[in-house]
Amino acid sequence: MEITSNKRKGGINQGLIILSGLIFVIGALLTYYFILRGVFGKFNTDNLIPSPKIVKSAFAKGKPHIAILYSQYTENMLPEGSTWLNDNITTWKKFLDNSNNLYDIISDETIELGQHYKYGLIVLPGSKSLSGREVVNLKKYIDRGGSVFATSGTASYSDDGKWRGWQFFNKVFGINFVKSIKNDDFTKIHTIRGGLPITANIPTGFPLKVATWDKPIAAEVMDPRTVQVSFWYNYRLENGLARENILHTAGIVYGNYGKGRFVWMGFEINSVIGVQEDYIFFDRLFNNSINWLTYKPLAYYNEWPRGYKAAAIITPILSHDIYNINNLLSVLKSERVRATFFVDPYRAEQNKKLVKTLARYGDVGALVDIGYLASINDTSNSLDDYNTQLEKLNSAKLILESVTGKSVTGAIPYYGLFDENTIQALIDAKYKFVITDSLTDRSVPKTIIRGDERLISITKTARDDYEVIRDFGLTLPNYQLYTYQEDIDRILFEGGLYVFKMHTEYQCKPENIGVVRKVIKELKRKNFWITTASELSRWFERKDNVEVRVEPRGENRTVVTVSNPGDQTVNSLVVKVDLNQPARRVSLSSEIIGTKLAKYEYDKVNNIVYLYINDLEKGESRTYYLDYTLPNS
Repeated sequence: MEITSNKRKGGINQGLIILSGLIFVIGALLTYYFILRGVFGKFNTDNLIPSPKIVKSAFAKGKPHIAILYSQYTENMLPEGSTWLNDNITTWKKFLDNSNNLYDIISDETIELGQHYKYGLIVLPGSKSLSGREVVNLKKYIDRGGSVFATSGTASYSDDGKWRGWQFFNKVFGINFVKSIKNDDFTKIHTIRGGLPITANIPTGFPLKVATWDKPIAAEVMDPRTVQVSFWYNYRLENGLARENILHTAGIVYGNYGKGRFVWMGFEINSVIGVQEDYIFFDRLFNNSINWLTYKPLAYYNEWPRGYKAAAIITPILSHDIYNINNLLSVLKSERVRATFFVDPYRAEQNKKLVKTLARYGDVGALVDIGYLASINDTSNSLDDYNTQLEKLNSAKLILESVTGKSVTGAIPYYGLFDENTIQALIDAKYKFVITDSLTDRSVPKTIIRGDERLISITKTARDDYEVIRDFGLTLPNYQLYTYQEDIDRILFEGGLYVFKMHTEYQCKPENIGVVRKVIKELKRKNFWITTASELSRWFERKDNVEVRVEPRGENRTVVTVSNPGDQTVNSLVVKVDLNQPARRVSLSSEIIGTKLAKYEYDKVNNIVYLYINDLEKGESRTYYLDYTLPNS
């Protein structure tokens, strides 16, 4: 009798199904993990598990992190019917709306009752009058880790409008009141330093125009925890010692108090006036300040290559007693630096051998008479017309190139000023840079764009020997040197360009040439990049095309993208990434395999990563991942 088995052949093995399922689940989890790791970098796996902190964070999403104080005590001090405070707060709201920041408007009572601690940043716009309880609670708030963005004389009056003094101002911001800026002039130039997190991507030495109707405040930094960002002193128009006046006229500062942070501006933000450029750069200053106060990363490139703190060019002009230039040549040779010499083309033809020699010590540029400008405000008929200027510039270029055997790419107008016709004529004559005596420009070169062409404008940034020797009568070398040192220190403070302009009949004379050697040594000692005007213009032509973007990606990764949309390879670029928080075990990787990694250093004192980038080719974009762990991780 045949027995038939009920067990089907090829049946499903349940154990195999379970094992396969587990493999798929583990594979999915691993895939998910590596996707998260690829996006966010290092992260704590505990963050994947719901916790009270994560739940609270999810429900808090979208709630305002910033509070703006509408101080009724301050409004009570104003004349009846005044809209001053309301106008200021309206401006703050506009700026925060433009940067997509959520905010609440809070009252004096909110701070008095201690209901302000939930905010990460409190804005105090023109809050001159605060109660004693507010002052105490604000100090506690910052000391415990909160951030404050304040303007003008914060808490200098009590809630009943009586003068309190500068105690809050001194203790929290670490500054002393020096003076109120007089409203003798409608506007005041406010010079912005470069190379700081809150001045990221703002031209070094940019002259912000601020209205004086509210009598802005000048202060002096007294505490090392406070950093001076700007100054009111205008060396071009005001007398006095530059070093001292800069230190005594701070208009913006930032720093730490306890565990917290602050930014203080000595003027109201609706006092900023001017042309579109002024508003663009102030908007960057505002957003940088907000990002710094709210601990967001900031990225910007160094103004100068290879990490130099400032730059300098030596620009001798062959005017009278031209053979005194030989005194300078011996200094340049022994100090191993190069200069940019400017000479009238007709004088060059009469002294061909000498001018040809100059080309071995640097660049030769054209000193061209394009007409006389009677006054800065009268540009209509004073300078030559376009065709005449173009003819003169072309002729000068041809003569000097014939004499030196080298390309001539720069020019100085005889009287230091130019107009729109000059710009177009310089571009059409294939010049790359022009040096001017402009009184209101920044302390770094400015790129002028006309169509597809560029011209680098280099302003006079320091006193020359016409002023130091001829006008001031400083014939003693020590006095000459001290005057130049003052300008060197000012430029170093700004992080700008020192233009050392001199003439053969003054600074190049045998009795004065020793000062030049000492100035060069001073520049070297203070880490200035001493270069020629043509090399400087090439650097700016390349650098100005670079774009830097930064984005936080979770708690442990910052993404930095560096792009070069220009048509030249960029080298020696230093990008600073301010992580804005302490970090450990910082590492660098790239988004795409094969991307050339940058060399990098981490400054753990200032929480800044320095990326040293070379060979950034035209049209190239690199994305870097900065991964790190937080101290409490």
